[in-house]
Amino acid sequence: MNAGIPFPPLSPEVFSITAFGIDFALRWYALAYIAGILVGWWLAARALRNTGLWRDDTPPMSPKQLEDLVTWVILGIILGGRLGFVLFYQPAYYLSNPAEILMVWQGGMSFHGGMLGVALAGLLFARRVGAPVLSVADIMALATPPGLLFGRLANFVNAELWGRPSDAPWAVIFPGAAAQDCGQALDQLCARHPSQLYEAALEGLLLGGFLLWQAWRRGAFKVPGRLTGYFLTGYGCARFFVEFFRQPDAQFVALGNPLGLAVEIDGYGLTMGQLLSLPMILIGLTLIGWTQRRMVSK
Repeated sequence: MNAGIPFPPLSPEVFSITAFGIDFALRWYALAYIAGILVGWWLAARALRNTGLWRDDTPPMSPKQLEDLVTWVILGIILGGRLGFVLFYQPAYYLSNPAEILMVWQGGMSFHGGMLGVALAGLLFARRVGAPVLSVADIMALATPPGLLFGRLANFVNAELWGRPSDAPWAVIFPGAAAQDCGQALDQLCARHPSQLYEAALEGLLLGGFLLWQAWRRGAFKVPGRLTGYFLTGYGCARFFVEFFRQPDAQFVALGNPLGLAVEIDGYGLTMGQLLSLPMILIGLTLIGWTQRRMVSK
């Protein structure tokens, strides 16, 4: 597989400095989290200031309450994302090494776990301040795609979570022994799907643009739960699709299971990412159908 686009000379660090004999570095992945939270916060604040977007021209919370919600969301992302990775992807390893569960600086975060953490944080926050749960969920749904966009771009810069081997003209030759181990002939390079960019485009740009259109042009905020349903369905379908091109996690790959299927019957099955996306799609479609029935009945 000599054909492919060479990986650009990108560093995972924005900059690094040394002070008192200690190296400090700002990594693109950390910057992606910060940028995603700030842009999402800005979008949510704009939506709350535009009273005409909401049913009865009444936003579900105040700007001050939004600031408090952001704090809850950050905790949900970190704790849920880390615990989701531990439970969904490497439970046996962390059961044997429990002290490493909290070592988030070593890497290992799960979006599905982070989403569950954010959902729980949003539910607890809404109950605490007396805000309508579905409207709070809609705000968080609108604010999430920028973080997905920046996060997947950071994955690409870090040359991680790359895709399966490919001879497509846009396939990328990622650096590193793991990326170059795809069974190719000696002295040939392995090109792979840039699945991080696929996810950035589908989950960040396309889904984010659709949600903005629904919120500002189609009055989705006036139907609590509608935007959340669109987000869950859209993300679940996008992730399910990209899993066909994404390299599976190493712990699922075996000689008899080269596709890394988490559930397999006679060579057919689902990856862990697809398995975790199915409930999202089901819940999302249920929400969309429920909100549609409520609109028709009024």
